[in-house]
Amino acid sequence: MKSIRIIGYWFLFLCFTNPLFAQNDPDSVKIPMESVGAAEEILGLQFTPEERDSLLKDLKSYLHYYRTMRSLNLSNDVSPALVFDPTPPAALFSGQQQPVVYSEPQHTEVPEDIGELAYYSVRDLGELLRTQRIRSVELTRMYLDRLQRYGDTLECVITLLEDRALAQAAKADSEIAAGSYRGPLHGIPYGIKDLFAVQGARTTWGAMPYKDQVIHRDATVVKKLQDAGAVLVAKLTLGALAWGDVWYGGTTRNPWNPEQGSSGSSAGSAAATAAGLVPFAIGTETWGSIVSPSDRCGTTGLRPTFGRVSRTGAMALSWSMDKIGPIARSVEDCAIIFDAIRGPDGVDRSVKDVPFNYTPDIQLNQIKVGYASALFEEDYPTREFDLRTLDRLRSLGVELHAIDLPDTPVEPLSIILGVEAAAAFEELTLSDSDDLMVRQIRNAWPNVFRASRFIPAVEYIQANRIRSLLIEQMAAVMKDIDVFVTPSFGGDQMLLTNLTGHPCVVLPNGFREEGTPASISFIGQLYDEATVLAFARVYQEATDYHLQHPPLFP
Repeated sequence: MKSIRIIGYWFLFLCFTNPLFAQNDPDSVKIPMESVGAAEEILGLQFTPEERDSLLKDLKSYLHYYRTMRSLNLSNDVSPALVFDPTPPAALFSGQQQPVVYSEPQHTEVPEDIGELAYYSVRDLGELLRTQRIRSVELTRMYLDRLQRYGDTLECVITLLEDRALAQAAKADSEIAAGSYRGPLHGIPYGIKDLFAVQGARTTWGAMPYKDQVIHRDATVVKKLQDAGAVLVAKLTLGALAWGDVWYGGTTRNPWNPEQGSSGSSAGSAAATAAGLVPFAIGTETWGSIVSPSDRCGTTGLRPTFGRVSRTGAMALSWSMDKIGPIARSVEDCAIIFDAIRGPDGVDRSVKDVPFNYTPDIQLNQIKVGYASALFEEDYPTREFDLRTLDRLRSLGVELHAIDLPDTPVEPLSIILGVEAAAAFEELTLSDSDDLMVRQIRNAWPNVFRASRFIPAVEYIQANRIRSLLIEQMAAVMKDIDVFVTPSFGGDQMLLTNLTGHPCVVLPNGFREEGTPASISFIGQLYDEATVLAFARVYQEATDYHLQHPPLFP
């Protein structure tokens, strides 16, 4: 007890002598009484004059605490002590990893024109590399050439990593020739969203204040792909700080219609993949950033369950909502890539080690499939394509069961993202460096960061309590189904399933009259990417939308 008292006295001494703890007397902090009443109006509260007088001294203390904490200058990679877990009570998950099985490759010969390989699947390219019908250096040079030729047109490339890529490709060729084959990604070029740290390269986060930033390490995802033998060729654009398709150097374009933006925020990852500049790319999603650009560009994307892929070395936007996933040409490509990047790294505490037992050989009559019936009844531009998707699934022998998503208000919970993002970029706001951001409209990060400063901590906690109810409600919805089908942008399902952490596969399901793609989304059980991917593959293989390519990028 004596030692505890000594520590306590020492702490008090520090409080009164350390400059970080200046202005310890709350009375030295000035807050006019009328400001309390004004704050009540902003927060939807009402106190009596006596209550205001009583709490004023505490408010002064809190203001002092805020100033003290701000002086500590937390960097973006410092995460909160609280770790979000999307698992509902009493949930059980398979603990046994089975061998992952992939389908047979479709193309096993190299075409006369090597340029045709630009649109081959990862599965097919991997087989050509494994059998040494083509070398990784040849393939890498072909994709580097396309990145140089079309990157400026699409405004999708931030940094070309030519020297690094060719060195990795040469190493892959040597290993494969020596019989040290690492797997289906060995020698495959890829691009990555420029919010991941890459040793020796800029990591700009797509935003002017960070355009010269260098983080001297590789993100875990980069390390895992390197371990799988993949070849990193480029860092691709993202909407500034992971919002939209506008970055400090321009607007990333939709390859199907370059007059349009590619949507965001994994804008460059989707555009480059769709245009055959890379066979796949890594994106991230917090609230639609894999689904939305995949919809716009006609790519196939996987948003994994929250806590499946380590975010170490990735820009933090929302610690309880950020997810990392692949954007590719096909569902099975996404499965191959996901298998390489999933799993704990000992740093990101949100990541669970859960098996991924993917096989393309599923029995449709053993899969219970729901569809969000009310969302398909709404009037929206791509409804015709989505209804055709339901019909195609029925023709494949799928029995669709109507489901109702929870009716708990979801949009108010978006403050969770706002608060966490504002905390992640507090220094940007307080230093006024947010003035350097390209987008300064109301619906952009600088304004959202500022507005989120006014969200009370109590309301943030209340939103997360409601989120717990949503998790339990979604568990009840999913109790009797394995997968459900939904319009990609139907109602609040995208925010809902991002909040509850459910995995999503988004894939093309038609083309509008003007020639741009549309998409459908499949939502799976928590940590069961294997089933939702296998099911989505069955639908995709019954269509040819994913085999179409934007004509401006032959």
